Amino acid sequence: MTVDYPTLAQTIAALTEGETDTVSLMATVACEVHHASDRFDWTGFYRVAGPDLLKIGPYQGGHGCLNIPFSRGVCGAAARTGEVQLVPDVEAFPGHIACASSTRSELVLPVWNSKGRLLGVFDIDSDQANAFTQEDADALADILKAAFAAVL
Repeated sequence: MTVDYPTLAQTIAALTEGETDTVSLMATVACEVHHASDRFDWTGFYRVAGPDLLKIGPYQGGHGCLNIPFSRGVCGAAARTGEVQLVPDVEAFPGHIACASSTRSELVLPVWNSKGRLLGVFDIDSDQANAFTQEDADALADILKAAFAAVL
């Protein structure tokens, strides 16, 4: 299923207009993105909860890992490097953490506040191999930037 990213961006912007609470924004974004494509099996956030530590935040789908150090997995790599992680085959990713055995591919994007501080990462897992494209990564990065622009 192809995502209509312009409509998704408009919907999220309308739902989050004026909101500055990080958890409320994360919950809304996770819900809307999760339901945008059948490829998205698990969709959610891992929040920066301490030095080099992510903790699970709002999400849609089955259970996720509760804690992820910056030094491990795809989410840790996104937090550690500040770069989008587009992983077509999680089995080929060194240090991949299998929070769900069904995950075959993953897209993780860092989430920044208006001052450039890392708030966490946005993680999308798929039970399909090679499920994500650069278009997904670029469009979701734009959505996240707009959604969290007012967070201090």
